[in-house]
Amino acid sequence: MFAGMHMPSFDRASGWLNTGPLTVDRLRGQVVLVDFWTLTCINWLRTEPYVRAWSRAYRDDGLVVVGVHTPEFSFEHELDRVRLAVAEREIDYPVALDNDYGIWTAFANHYWPALYFVDRDGKIRDHHFGEGRYEQSERVIQQLLGVERELVTDSVEGAGVEAEADWVNLRTPETYLGYTRGEPIDGLTGDWTVEREYVRLDKAGGSIAFPFHARDAHLVLSSRRSEPIPFQVRLDGQPPGAAHGVDVDAEGNGLLEAGRMYQLIRQDGPVWDRTVEITFAEAGAEAYVFTFG
Repeated sequence: MFAGMHMPSFDRASGWLNTGPLTVDRLRGQVVLVDFWTLTCINWLRTEPYVRAWSRAYRDDGLVVVGVHTPEFSFEHELDRVRLAVAEREIDYPVALDNDYGIWTAFANHYWPALYFVDRDGKIRDHHFGEGRYEQSERVIQQLLGVERELVTDSVEGAGVEAEADWVNLRTPETYLGYTRGEPIDGLTGDWTVEREYVRLDKAGGSIAFPFHARDAHLVLSSRRSEPIPFQVRLDGQPPGAAHGVDVDAEGNGLLEAGRMYQLIRQDGPVWDRTVEITFAEAGAEAYVFTFG
C-alpha cells in the first residue's frame, strides 16, 4: 500500500542525534532506509545488528539509514536515555527523535520495528514490519542502489540482547504490567501500585514472579530514584547459575540503573516451563513489560 508513495517529511522531529536536521530535499538522490524503533523493544534490538551492518556496508554506495526513535513508554522521551541507547548499540547513522509521534503519524506507522525502503527519487518502494526477511530486505537495498554483491546479512550474528530468538521454544507472549495494556497478574508480592504503563514498588523487598516457556526472559524496568536499585533474580526459586542473563550474575544479582530492557535469564540447554522471580532491595522500581526470546 506504500508503493510509489513519496517519503513523508522529517520536519516534525523534536531533535536529531549523529547529524543536523535532515530534509527530504537533502536526501534526494540517495537511497534511504527509514527504521522506526524504541529503545526497550526486544524485536527492534534483534533487528538492529542487520540495520547497522547494512548502513556500514552500503553508505559509500549511496545508502542513508535514518533511525526514527518513537518512544513507547514515557521515560523513553528522555534525551539522555536515547543517547545512551545509541552509544550502547553503536549506532552511527542519523537518528530523528520523534517524541511527539509526528513522523510516526506522517508515515501512518503502527509498528516497532518498521522499515521503509526509499528510492533516489524519494518514493517508498518497499516496507517490512517486525523481525526477519533479512536477505530479502538487503536485496531490496541492493536493487535500489543498483549494486549486486555478496550479502552481508549472511555474516551477521547478534550477541547478548541482540541475539536471534529461539523461535522453536518461544511460547510465552510479551506481557504488559500496567493497567492500560496489561491484565492483573498473580505474581506480585509486597506493596505495589498499578499505574497506566507500569507497576511501581512502594516498599522495599517486593517481588514479581512470572511463569514462562522460552530461552530468554527480559523485563523493561525504570526508576525515578537518583540512586541505583539492587535486585535479585531467582529461576524456579534458585540462583540462575549458568542460565543468568547479561544483566544478572550467576547468583542472580543485578542493578536497576537506567530505564531500559533488562535480560534476566538466558538458558543454554533444554527449555521447559520455568518461573522467573525478581526481588527489589529498595522501593521505587517500575516494571513495564516482560518479553521473551
